[in-house]
This record gives sequence, structure tokens and C-alpha cells, in this order.
Amino acid sequence: MQPDYRAYTTKFDREVRANDIDSVLGPLRSDEKVALDEAWRSLQMGLLPWRTRLHIIAADAAVRIRKHLTADERADTAVSLLLDQSGSMRGQKMLFAAATMDVAQEFLLTLGFTCEILGFTTSRWRGGRSRSRWKWRFRPPHPGRLNDVLHIIYKSAEDRTASTGSWNLGQMLRPDLPKENIDGEALLWCAERLSALPQSRKHLIVLSDGAPVDDSTLHENGSKYLSDHLQDVVKRIVESQKIHLAAIAIGKPFHDFYPASSWIDAPDDLGVALISRLERALGSEATIETP
Repeated sequence: MQPDYRAYTTKFDREVRANDIDSVLGPLRSDEKVALDEAWRSLQMGLLPWRTRLHIIAADAAVRIRKHLTADERADTAVSLLLDQSGSMRGQKMLFAAATMDVAQEFLLTLGFTCEILGFTTSRWRGGRSRSRWKWRFRPPHPGRLNDVLHIIYKSAEDRTASTGSWNLGQMLRPDLPKENIDGEALLWCAERLSALPQSRKHLIVLSDGAPVDDSTLHENGSKYLSDHLQDVVKRIVESQKIHLAAIAIGKPFHDFYPASSWIDAPDDLGVALISRLERALGSEATIETP
């Protein structure tokens, strides 16, 4: 971790399972429930042709992976998928991300891999309770990370249910969920969970649409505070050589952050991009793609 990076307070940070998000954000309003139900119907029915095509692509990839890896090698492999849930991911990006995660987890578990699906955002805008505490204490300069991080477990490594349509993933579509993105700490959290698993082969893939942003933190610590921390965390993970790290950028590339990355222009390209990235990663190919 970069020497000067810190959280002003971790008192208001939360790690929750998807079905417990209410415990942090509170229950949805009536209009928010309607919006979530509509998004869920779109995920289940509106994207049916898209999902069918992706299942076919995944099935072809599964055949090739079975030829490349034995059952024992697949059982000895864990994959973590980490999703940026910042405000800029709202709408079509989040809809296709949720649908992509749904197909990807079935693809991985049916092949015998261990899979985790994790998400990250903050529980408040404008610094939340962390900033309020800092203000009460006479605003000491350079306070460090100044918001309340929210890390969400959509599917844990212990959950071996290989079926699509899980309501847990539907929670990604909550309209009150996307806020800020503090990527470095989320990546570190994900890597620590992955490192604790017994499998010897470990892969971590990040899905994001840009650099880390939290206005409250950046305003008080400098514009590069979060991006510098993310680069430091990536460097440590890569140098450890224990986790194969890759990323998919949605909308624009961010090659400066990750050693193996690809990018897509449109959200509906995400499914094919992730299955392709998984196939290459699980085949131990670490390349950087350009558009």
C-alpha cells in the first residue's frame, strides 16, 4: 500500500451479502421497487436472445477449456469477478453486467471451477458519515479516504449452485446502489478473499468503466490519490505472482492500471468479452489487448 494512503475512519465501512443490502441502504421506496422490478424483468426476459447467444458462445468455450484443463486442474482453480458499481455504471451498463455475471457464474461452476462474484461502491454520496465525522473534528488536512465503502458479496466461493436467474444478482440493479468507486481498497479486499481459498490457481477479473473516483476523498487529498493507490495495489498483486489479474474496461481503455486488459465500446459486448477473457485467463495467457 502506498505509504500515505489511509482511510480517515473505517467505522462506517460495510461488507454485506447481496440480500442484506437493506441493512446498509435501508428499504427501497415504492418507486425504486418499481424500477428494480422493471430492471429484473428486462434481465430475465428482455435480454433473452442476448443471453441465448451468450450461452452458446460459453458452451463452445467450455468444450475448449475441457480439452485444455483436466478436471483436477479445474477443481484447483478459483475465479473472482469484481464489479465496479459506481454511478456511471447505472442503466444499461449495470443491466448487462448483471446478466453477464449470471451466465459467467454458471459457465465457471458447471466446468468445476470455484467462483466468487463481488461488487463495490460506497453507501453514501459526498463522503457520507466519514466526511461528517471529519468535519466535526475541525477538518484536519489530508485526511485520507473520506467516504463509507460498501463491499457486496453476490456469490461466495462456498455457493456451488450452478444455475442462472439468481435474485442475488438482481440486487445489482437496485437504483439506490451505484455511487462512488474506491477501486484500490475493493481490489485488495477481493484479492485477500481469493488468497484465502485453498485452490492453487487463482484468477481475478475486474469489470469497470473508468478510474476510481470519490469526490470527497479527491478534493481533500489530491486528484491522483485513489488512482495512485489502485496502481500500487495492482503492482503488489502482480509482483506476488499468486493471482492472475485482468480487467475489462467498459467504454474506454485503462491499460495503465492493469497488466492484462481488454475494452468494449458498448455494454451488450460485455458478455462475449468476459467469456473470451475467462477462456484466455484460464489458459494462462496474459496479454494486453488494444482496440
